[in-house]
Formats: sequence, structure tokens, C-alpha cells
Amino acid sequence: MSPEVVGFSFIILGVLLMIGKWIRVATPFLQSFFIPSSIIAGLIGLLLGPEVLGLLGVELFEGGGMFPEPMLAVWETLPELLISVIFASLFIGKTIPHIKKIWEVSGPQITFAHFLSWGQYVVGITIALVLLVPVFNMNPAVGALLEISFVGGHGTAAGLSGTFESIGFEEGRDLAVGLATVGVLTGVFLGMILINWGARKGKTEVLKDPGDISDEQKKGLIKKEDQQEEPAGQQTTRPEVIETLTVHFAYIGIAIALGYLLLEGLILVEEALWSDTIELFVHLPLFPLAMVGAVVVQLFLSKFVKPAVIDRGMINRIQGFALDLLIVSAIATLSLSVLGEYLLPFLILSAGAISWNILAFIFIAPRIMPDYWFERAIGDYGQAMGMSAAGLLLIKLADPEGKSPAKEGFSYKQLLLDLIVGGGIVTAASVPLIAAFGPVPALITAAIVTTGWLLLGLLYFRKKK
Repeated sequence: MSPEVVGFSFIILGVLLMIGKWIRVATPFLQSFFIPSSIIAGLIGLLLGPEVLGLLGVELFEGGGMFPEPMLAVWETLPELLISVIFASLFIGKTIPHIKKIWEVSGPQITFAHFLSWGQYVVGITIALVLLVPVFNMNPAVGALLEISFVGGHGTAAGLSGTFESIGFEEGRDLAVGLATVGVLTGVFLGMILINWGARKGKTEVLKDPGDISDEQKKGLIKKEDQQEEPAGQQTTRPEVIETLTVHFAYIGIAIALGYLLLEGLILVEEALWSDTIELFVHLPLFPLAMVGAVVVQLFLSKFVKPAVIDRGMINRIQGFALDLLIVSAIATLSLSVLGEYLLPFLILSAGAISWNILAFIFIAPRIMPDYWFERAIGDYGQAMGMSAAGLLLIKLADPEGKSPAKEGFSYKQLLLDLIVGGGIVTAASVPLIAAFGPVPALITAAIVTTGWLLLGLLYFRKKK
């Protein structure tokens, strides 16, 4: 694989993203349901690749449709790399507040988000035990796919491909990416329906008319006069010495390196103590530990580096760039043959996750949230359907002027959610844990934890209404 192929692979991803953006700006339907340009670009790549155009006999390159096989090989490896960049970016540049403040502001959202996440394990593993394993002879780890795909999203789904392969569940990667795509598409679509329903039925405390959503929001553009309100980033170093972007990327790299060293240390400990009976850390991917490395980097920067050289806006841009590339490359290399082979299990899992999230939003969230239940819960719902960005988007649509505590609570909530589920340690370890101990202990554990979060919401936060 030559350097030219790697370089052109990124160039073509950029072209696909630009085409996706043009299609979105020109298509009112896609705007109305806030379909991300990266999803559109990935689907275009899938259609032009070997899984669709290639099967129809249209091949600009042998075996690759409109793309050469080495380029597709680059795209297949990108998600595992980019997911570490995304997770290493989560905490760098963020002021980590006192745990008491986090709980006071976002406690209800933390509770509901964990209830949704752990509940997806309950739903997924139950479906696996009742149907997918005995009827379709699937790997028991299929029960973990709902939380991996819907809460974790494309990054986690694609980033765990090595873990799936290590336990003999190679089809898990394509199923997970496919489920993540269904989650994002239906999540925003159904989220818009829920916002319209909430505004008309008086469930929302801020948005009174669905027509209040501006055309700029739908198109994904920012007016010229408003662009200074949301800067892409601030320069913190002089470019003649070192570019600000370079500094930020370097600290992300340090966080990933720390995560790698931590992972290797855990593997060495496992090999020395218990690898003869059970293997866990050898199947653990890098990205959740890159997030731990990011926390270490941020604590170091806060304590020892003065003046501050990290701008959170710049980190967000790097994270967003990595996420866009990840989604395009993951969807463009999706195996439709695997989805076709497991179509019925795929549809059953999709229906199970979507039903769980919607029912929990409508019936549980109002009983947990002490105030602004709709504005708070719509963000957790959006994230539970595949993307944190989708959760923030739905909060902005339901509360465009930030009158509720929903956005602040959503941001604080990530500190006590992403380290655990939604791509965190539990998400990354769920597949090897099921492979090692079986699905029944995992189901019992998930059911107990889900019930605990529900009781916390009903017995503690409900009294604060």
C-alpha cells in the first residue's frame, strides 16, 4: 500500500463529504430531518463501491466498483484509528468541575442516560438468548450490539472490529455499523417527530411552535453576523514558533500514547496472573483507555501549564473532523452481504433498540426529571440513538436560546457517562466479558444496574419536582 494510495484515500473521502453537503443543502427533506452530511457521503461511497455498483457489473477498478481495493483497505482501517482521536478529545481542554456541581446540574440526565444505556444491554441480551442464539445460531456477544451501536455510535461500532474478530464474531463489525446507521437516521427523524409532538401537546417548556426552527439550522449553516458567536477555535501559540492546531493535535497524540501504555500494562498483568483461565484485556480496544489518558493530560495541563495553551473550540474541530471521516469510511466499507445474511436478526435488534428508547423517553423520563423533562430527556434520547451530536442538536431545537439547564447538564453528564458506557470501559469490555462468562451473568448484572438507576430517578429526583 503506497503513500499515494493513503493520500488519495483521504482526498476521495473529502470529495464524498463535499458531495454529501451539496446534496443536503439542495434537499429540503434531508434538511428537515437533519440528516448529517457524513451519513449521506458514506451512503454514496457504499453505492459507488463493490457492494452495490460492483455487484451490478460496473467496475472502474477490479473488485472495487469506483474505488481501487487498496483505497477501500485504507478506509477499513481508519475507524479503529480515528475513534481513539475522538475519545482522546473528550476531556482535553475541558474544565473538570467538582463532582458535587456535576451531580446538582446533570444528576437527572446522568440517571436517565445510564437507564437507557444499561437497558439496551437488557433488551439486546434478552433478544439474543430468546431468539438470535437458539434460532439463528449467532454468537452470544450479539446481545451487546445494541448499546455498542446505538449509544456508542459509528465510532465505537467500527472501533471494536478487532475485538469482534478476536472472539470469532467477525460479522459483528458490519452488524454494529449497520445498527449505528439505523440509529442515527431514525434517531433524528423520530426526534423531530417527538419535538413536534411535544410542542403541540404542551410537553415542552421552551419551544411553543415547531415553526420556530430557522432555515439556517435546517441547512446547517451559520449567518455571517452570527459566526463570531461560535468561533472554530482560538490561537494560543504564535505560528512562527508552532501552529496552534499542531499543539492541540500533539496533546491528543500524548493522550492516545498514555492509553496505549496503560493497555499494554493491563495485558502484561493479565498474562502474568490469570490469562490461563480467562482473557479480557487482550480483547480490549485502545479508545476507552485513550479517554483515560486524556483525563491525565488535562489534569497535568490544568496544574502545571500556565498560561493555558489548549482551546476547547480547536479540540472540538479536531474531534468533529475525525468523526466525519470515521462515519464516511465506516459506512462506505459496510458489507451488505453480511446484513443480508442476518437481515431478520438485524431488523429485530433495530426494532428492539428503537422501541426501548422511545418508550423510555415517553413514559420514564417525565417521572425522573424534576424540571424541563422534555428538554433534558430529548438530548439523552438523541445520544442513545447513536450520536452525542444528535443529542445536542435535539436540545438546541427544543431549547434554541438555552433557557433550560438541558445543554449544560448534557455536557456535564458526559463526564460520568462516557467513561463507563456509550463507548467507555463497560462498552469496550462487554463483548469479551460475554465471551468469557456467558450472556446470562451479563443479563443479570445489566438488569440489576438498570433497576438501580430507575429507582434512583423515581425515589430521589422525582421528589424534587
